[in-house]
Amino acid sequence: MRIGEQIKNYRKTAGLTQEQVANYLGVSTPAVNKWEKGVSHS
Repeated sequence: MRIGEQIKNYRKTAGLTQEQVANYLGVSTPAVNKWEKGVSHS
């Protein structure tokens, strides 16, 4: 399983939106979306 798939699975299991994860981590919502899609790892 790729890291993006793991991030998405953990997020959904926790019942969180991409926006909530982004706010918690101090990053933008599009950044979380890119991580989940495997577009960017930074």
